[in-house]
Order: sequence, then C-alpha cells, then structure tokens
Amino acid sequence: MMKYLFMILFLIPLMNYWWLTMLCYMMIAFMFVNMNYSMNFLSMISGVFSIDVLSYSMLSLTCWILFLMIMASYIIYKKNENSTEFLFMMIFMMLSLFLTFSADNMIIFYLSFEMSIIPTLFLIFGWGYQPERLLAGYYLIFYTLFASLPMLIGIFYIFNDNFTLNFWFISIEMNIYLYLSMILAFLVKMPMVFVHFWLPKAHVEAPISGSMILAGIMLKLGGYGLFRVGMFLSNYSVSYTYIWVSISLYGAFMVGLLCLCQTDIKSMIAYSSVAHMAMVICGIMSYMSYGLLGSLILMVGHGFCSSGLFCLANIIYERTHSRSFIINKGLINIMPSLSLLWFLLCSSNMASPPSLNLLGEIYIINTMVGWDKFTFLLLMMISFFSCCYSIYLYSFTQHGFIYSGLYFISSGTLREYFLIMLHWIPLNFLILKFDLFSLYF
Repeated sequence: MMKYLFMILFLIPLMNYWWLTMLCYMMIAFMFVNMNYSMNFLSMISGVFSIDVLSYSMLSLTCWILFLMIMASYIIYKKNENSTEFLFMMIFMMLSLFLTFSADNMIIFYLSFEMSIIPTLFLIFGWGYQPERLLAGYYLIFYTLFASLPMLIGIFYIFNDNFTLNFWFISIEMNIYLYLSMILAFLVKMPMVFVHFWLPKAHVEAPISGSMILAGIMLKLGGYGLFRVGMFLSNYSVSYTYIWVSISLYGAFMVGLLCLCQTDIKSMIAYSSVAHMAMVICGIMSYMSYGLLGSLILMVGHGFCSSGLFCLANIIYERTHSRSFIINKGLINIMPSLSLLWFLLCSSNMASPPSLNLLGEIYIINTMVGWDKFTFLLLMMISFFSCCYSIYLYSFTQHGFIYSGLYFISSGTLREYFLIMLHWIPLNFLILKFDLFSLYF
C-alpha cells in the first residue's frame, strides 16, 4: 500500500508536464487494476492500511476516474488556466482518496474523508463556470461538515469504550445517539433524499473534473462508510431499516419525477444520481448479502455511467456554451458519431443489459421484495421513471430542430471518443467478472 502512496507523491515534480502526468496516472490505474487482484481476505497490509474486495473496488474506480478527469480537462491545459495548480489538486485528491479507502483506523478514515472535500471545493471555486459556484461550494462544505462533526464525537466515544479504533475490532453497546452520529455523515454524503440539495448545485457549477469526481467517487464515500460502520452497527441498525428504506424509496420515486421537469442537462444527470444512490442506501440498510452485493456493484456501475454522461454533457457545453435542453437539440445532425455514445450511456443509465447497473439493481430489487413484498410498487415506478428520464435525455438532445444560433460543425475529437469509451467499456464488460465482487460476502 505504501508504494502507491509514494508513487502519488512522486508525481508532484511532474506537475508542469500535462501529458506526462496524465500518462503516469494512466500507468498507476493499469498497475493497480491488473497487478493487485484482491482476494477474500485482507491484503497489502502496512501499518493502519489494508485492502479487501470493497477497498479494492473503490480504489480501482478512483484510479480510473482520476486518469479520465485529466483527459477530460484538456481545455484547462489548452487555455493555460492554471494547469499546474489543477494537476496539484489531482495529486492531493488521489492521495486523500487512497488514504480514505484503505484506512483501517476510524480516525485516519475520518480525517481523510474530510480532507477529500478540500480539493473538490478548490475545483469548484477555481475552475467553475458561473459566480453561483461560491454558493454551491458553501452548500457542499456546510452540509458535509454539519453532518460529520457528530461522527467525530462518536469516534472519541468509541475509543473511550473500546480502546481501539480498528473497524474489525470494535464491539460496542449501541444507542440511538451514537447510531445517528455514525451514519448521518455518510447519508448526507451519498446523498440521501431530503439532504441532497447540495449535490445538484455543486454539479451544475463544477467544471467537468469536479462533476466527474463528485459523481464517480465522492458519492461512493458515503456508501463505503456505511459498509464499514455496518461491521459493528448492523445488529442495532436492522430495527431502523424501515425508516431509511421508506425515505429512499419515496425519494427515488419523487426524484424520478423531478428529472422529467429539468431543463438543464447537468442538473438532470445530477438528480438521476440521487435516485440511484437511494437504491444503494436501500441495499446497504437491509444488511442482507444480496442487498450489500447489489449496492457495491451499483456503486461501481454508477461511477462509470454518471461520470461518462457528465463528459458527454461537457463535450456539448464546450461547443454550444449552454446546458439547456432548449438550445441543445438535433445534435444527431451535427455530431452523429457521438450520438451512438449518448445512446449507449443513456441505455446503461436505465439499467439495460449488460451493464453493471442492471446486475446491481436486480440484486437490490430482489432484496427489497424479499424484505417486504409491498415495496415492489415503488420499485416498479422507480425503474419506470429511470427509463423515462434516460430516454428523455437522449431524445431531447439528439432529435428535433437545431437551434438556429449554433454555428459549429464538429464530430468530436479522438480524445473525446477515447474518454467516453473508457467509461463505457468497464461499465459493460466488468459484468463478465462479477464474481470478484461476491468475494467480499
């Protein structure tokens, strides 16, 4: 584990060389994915760090998305918009996420978890688009910090009672206050419906790299945290499953309706992320093997799918300088090759085969119907609306009359096609090796 941390630190002298840094990120991503095949026991143990299947899945996703973030942000290098500082933020972010996903100690996990907000905030403030990015950044930091400070007090209490902060060794008598302090930070981070208001704002105002890291990794921090604290909370948490499942199912249904009312492309993709994360919360809070497995698979699948959709939205934005559905119409006439990639990712977003989203949703729906047969009514509507807003997103952007104010003809660059295909290929081909995920359970 330590060798990867040192590799990340050795990237700092390369910050003045954009392509060399991106190549190094790509090499780290390929090395981590191909050379660290994780087993169903802890591996790469070094001090307070270790990796199991859950950590391995999240770290592989992190390496992959961070490499694609630099590829997607080529315009920063092209226009020389503080590209050195941008690469430093990427290194800082990779370091904090590596520490978060591999930490065994709760206090190190908490510090790394909070540290990962800082580079995201700098991305929104430094490379965002509109002046409203300041308000979006405030929403992000205050929602997250307000929910996570009780967790810090809970960690001190656990140490005082257990004399250890290792996830694997904690055994404690639970009460409602400790329980809420442990999970609220993660539910806000995911985000759960009713505390999700920071997410659409942050997505809309963030640059493409900020949207990718928020959709691909930051939302998964909440799920990862629930998995970890679930090791010692599960027996107590089962009594309160109905609360979180009820909120999430109702919220996913309402957010599906909200998506059909959006006029901003990025805003719609952000709201669809809230609906997908609500399904993940249902799976995790059930504490059943199928539900947990489905949540892990859906988190990985959503990371690729949502990040890819934001990249497609950004490709359009760089040309039309608008995110509105009203202006971005009839793009199949101008960018026909990109229309195929829009179709592939929109179909994956509605959980069509052979995407990881489908496999994850099958497991979660199976779990929820087994938990209470009446949940099938809401689950049916959630799946239906997921299909509706994905088709709406594709058909509105690709069909219709082209806005007469557009004066560009571009079928996209090779870099952009590579960028989208490197999202779509793992999203649809990892299903061939889905037994890797089941090793955790």
